[in-house]
Amino acid sequence: MKILLLEHPRIVCPERCNDIANTPLSSCLHSGYIAGMLTSEGHEVVIVEGFLDGLDYQEIERRVKDIQPDILGVHMVYHWQTDTALYAFLSKVKAERLSYITAYGYYPTTDFEDILKQCPDLDSVILGEPELTFARLAKALTDKDSLNKFPGLAQRDDSATVVSQRRELVSDLNALPFPVRTEALFRLPEVNLQGSRGCYGGCTFCYINPFYGQGSQWRGRTPENIIAEIDELIAEHKIEDFYFTDPNFFGPGERGQQRAMRLAALLKSRNIRFGIEARVNDIHEETISSLVEAGLRHILIGLESGSDSSLKRINKMTTVAQNERAIKILRKYGIEPNIGFIMFEPDSSLVDIRVNFEFLKRNDLLNNLAITANMLYHHLIVLKGTKAHRDLQKAGRLEVQASSYESVVTLTDPKVAVLAMIMRRITNFLFDCMAGIWGGQVAEHENAQEQYSTINGLLANLFEYTLETLEAGGQFTEEKVESLVKRTEKEIAGILA
Repeated sequence: MKILLLEHPRIVCPERCNDIANTPLSSCLHSGYIAGMLTSEGHEVVIVEGFLDGLDYQEIERRVKDIQPDILGVHMVYHWQTDTALYAFLSKVKAERLSYITAYGYYPTTDFEDILKQCPDLDSVILGEPELTFARLAKALTDKDSLNKFPGLAQRDDSATVVSQRRELVSDLNALPFPVRTEALFRLPEVNLQGSRGCYGGCTFCYINPFYGQGSQWRGRTPENIIAEIDELIAEHKIEDFYFTDPNFFGPGERGQQRAMRLAALLKSRNIRFGIEARVNDIHEETISSLVEAGLRHILIGLESGSDSSLKRINKMTTVAQNERAIKILRKYGIEPNIGFIMFEPDSSLVDIRVNFEFLKRNDLLNNLAITANMLYHHLIVLKGTKAHRDLQKAGRLEVQASSYESVVTLTDPKVAVLAMIMRRITNFLFDCMAGIWGGQVAEHENAQEQYSTINGLLANLFEYTLETLEAGGQFTEEKVESLVKRTEKEIAGILA
């Protein structure tokens, strides 16, 4: 069969310009893994990079007409709105005799009922891991078999009722063909790899494990299988920079550490550079030392909070002491970590916010403008499928947005809500000002570092001033908030001029 896999165009909402929780980086190889599986079974597969190649729907429609696929698969990504443009495109191509359209990804796995109701031209949604289900779907359509009670699919039955059935997880990730990578993926600064799936954690806000379904668990490829893919990429494309998109690079316990050590030993002779993502409790000196020697250059760790009470509320299963220990070990080996941090979670008190702020200062995490801006504004994003969503919905605290996939929760403490709102408005203004520079499209000024240092201090001082005022019982009227925000925005603009 001819199969077209679409990475659809996505527009970043200005107010959400720095929110990254809409889909995890591990989703970036969904289409590639599907293509690898389908190609191995004899299908003709084309991936259209609508997002990375900057294509509009008119151009994508032209390509669909040229290819005339039997199946169109869409990696559907939530970009902070109901995607009516995508639905209109699917309606148009379906009317032109495209026989079958399916969607896959984190967003449709969780919100399949509403998506199938909103988009009648979508025939099904693949739930969770897409490779096996897509391959068996293609075979069933080729053989004209019934799709009734099809494992891994959500679809409408004869009465138009949405029905769904999960499929078992891939038990052996080594058995999957290597993912197909497009030219667009090779243009990224680092080539993405997936060494494992799932997580052994249980953070209330995370939708990694809900994506994989009940009984999901961390599963890792063997170091030898990973090295085989890396060697192939080095031989064919001269790749030197890689990034492991695994939400949890190490995996659990001593077994996870030993696996990482074995991988480090194999990587050492390849002379590559790579990045990873990890939980703080998995940062051990011996393992980090070996990985750095093998080429580890950067890492994202989810600290999430400097308050033990907040960490307990979000079920992080880590402590502030572990956070600080991880930072210390990484810095010892020359790595300044990128940080995941939730300054404002639904039940944060001013005491929690103060503890968070002092933690950031104490650990020298407010010295880089991009990091400071992130640390001082992030709130807990509540997405359908997560434990946070279920618990807050049960408590009647969710306000559903235009898309039912995302909800807003009112912060318990109104003073915390004022601080969160002020910081969000100002940091969004900064992100908008810096978009061209941080995106690599605009050159920095000669005195850029001096400018950034000044703005960095401005943000930290603003946060502390506002927090101190609220702690002392001060009030922020709408007029006072507006004046403070406008004055700060003007000051930032003046520094960057």
